[in-house]
Order: sequence, then C-alpha cells, then structure tokens
Amino acid sequence: MSIHAVTTSEKLDRDFSRSDERPPEQEVAVGGSMYIGRKRLMLDTSWQEYANCLGVDPDLFFPERGASTREAKEVCRGCVVKDDCLEFALNNGEKFGIWGGMSERERRRIRRKRALERQQIAAMEITSDSA
Repeated sequence: MSIHAVTTSEKLDRDFSRSDERPPEQEVAVGGSMYIGRKRLMLDTSWQEYANCLGVDPDLFFPERGASTREAKEVCRGCVVKDDCLEFALNNGEKFGIWGGMSERERRRIRRKRALERQQIAAMEITSDSA
C-alpha cells in the first residue's frame, strides 16, 4: 500500500477521534466509491501499486509550510499513475501534501474550476428546461 492511502485513512480516523463525532450512519458503497453523507471517498486504490512514490519517505510529500515541493514533484513527474493519484486526492478532499504532482494550492484551483464548470452546466440545463 502506498503512503498516500495510509495518510488518507489516518486522517479520517484522526478527524473522527478528536471529538465525540462519528461518521454519519449513511455510509453507502457505490462502484469504487463510498459515500459518507454527501462526501464521496474513492475506495479503489489498486493504482498505488504502480506509483513512483511507493517506498519513498512520506515526509517528502508533506513539506513544512514554505519548504520546497520540487523533490516530491520530481518523483511524481514520470509516474504512470500520476493522474489517478491526483483524482484520488481531489475526490477524497485531500488538503495537505503533494498528490499527482500538485500542491494544495494547485488542487484548490482545479476544484474551483470544476465547481464553476458544474454551476455553468446546471445553469444551462435550467435555461434549456424552461425554454
């Protein structure tokens, strides 16, 4: 298992163990995803077996604030599962670290762009339905 899967799992465990909150009762598995409430978590992590980062020190992918991300991104550069890794991070709401060769800031830009595109599509559908 790759370092990223462990990080995601540990983060979820940590989030729910810090308070008396527990995951909502509505946990539903659909295809390769699990939905906890409205949050979609990807369950298929088989791509991680082929990741360049397998066996690399996880600290490299979680640099201190302001530290260089160059080395981590270099590991990702030629990775055959870079796109899968990025999608995993986007779909699971990973807020920290380098995933698929992208930093937190770069992933936020992608999420904002996709949200805007979804809004535009929804607006076009409403407009065409009312016509």
